[in-house]
Amino acid sequence: MSRARPRIAQLANFVGPASGGMKTAVEMLGRHYVESGAARLLITPGARDRVEHTPGGTVAQVRAPRVGGGYRLIVEPWRVLEVLMRFRPTSLEISDKSTLLPVTGWARRAGVGCVLFSHERLDAMISLRTGWQVGAGVSLLNWVLARRFDAIVVTSRFAAQEFTAHAAPLHRVPLGVDLDVFHPGCGEPVDDGVLKLVHVGRLSREKSPHLAVATVIALHRRGVPVRMDVFGSGPHEDELRTMARGAPVWFHGHVGDRRRLAARLSSADIAVSVCPGETFGLAILEALACGTPVVTADRGGGAELIDADCGEQGAPEPEALADAVLRLDERDPGACRKAARRRAQDFRWADTARAMLALHRRVTAGGVADTGIAS
Repeated sequence: MSRARPRIAQLANFVGPASGGMKTAVEMLGRHYVESGAARLLITPGARDRVEHTPGGTVAQVRAPRVGGGYRLIVEPWRVLEVLMRFRPTSLEISDKSTLLPVTGWARRAGVGCVLFSHERLDAMISLRTGWQVGAGVSLLNWVLARRFDAIVVTSRFAAQEFTAHAAPLHRVPLGVDLDVFHPGCGEPVDDGVLKLVHVGRLSREKSPHLAVATVIALHRRGVPVRMDVFGSGPHEDELRTMARGAPVWFHGHVGDRRRLAARLSSADIAVSVCPGETFGLAILEALACGTPVVTADRGGGAELIDADCGEQGAPEPEALADAVLRLDERDPGACRKAARRRAQDFRWADTARAMLALHRRVTAGGVADTGIAS
């Protein structure tokens, strides 16, 4: 195995004002790569071509068009290749399953190891966004991905399931949480008889914010004294505001300041994060780190993050999730908050980065094989 200084290029496509967990993961991993001694290049789409040298490595912005909602998408992969050839990476980490696929061909010809960081499950995302049940098309794409990458990283068993039929070189690497920023001491719940819920996430259909709002509406109709604060923005915000009219739901928009968000999470009684197609659920982990127990759907990657001591699960239906909220509210709050923090402490960014660095070394040396983690 080569012990030369790694030169890792991270390619993050489809970047916008609220890229959520993907943006956080790329930033945190990149920071740890540099701290470990690796040379790091981050390539993102932007309004114009620009290269900046920062303490966190080289950041290259590649000119890319807007695709809606303030987001941009690289559609000319040869612009990426020009940057890569100047940087001369030893391995690539790509967070994209579409327009950047041609880069894998260049990597193979150049003898550069190639890792796909699979942040989302395409079949679940498309189904939640459109209501369509997709099959053959996504299966074919996953077959292609399994053969174009030296390693495919998934963050949960749920995320791995879409690749199990394709003998993909899978590696499960859970994400981490910043335990210094997200902690129980940054906010204090107020016992005034009102059950305080919080929901954090992009307000787009594939993240299921409608289900979270419908859960609060169900509780409100039962006469439960409740309120939910929603932190996030997205294309369905106006629709959600209309849906929540008359219910105790407050929308605060996207919060970019992580410490401010942590304070709001820590002040809540329960976090509601109920997307059944979530591949991991970084918002769940951040709530747990703040000592806030979580209600989630009983399917999806989020269900793998909570245990019987720090949360509740329910079928992805408003009444079932409302029942889960009430079950959790009946527990000893002090014990739940301690259990939530303990659970979050199992997920550290340093561990995530250590696993990813080991994987980058293996693809550079050509020693990666299927790990069979899908089970």
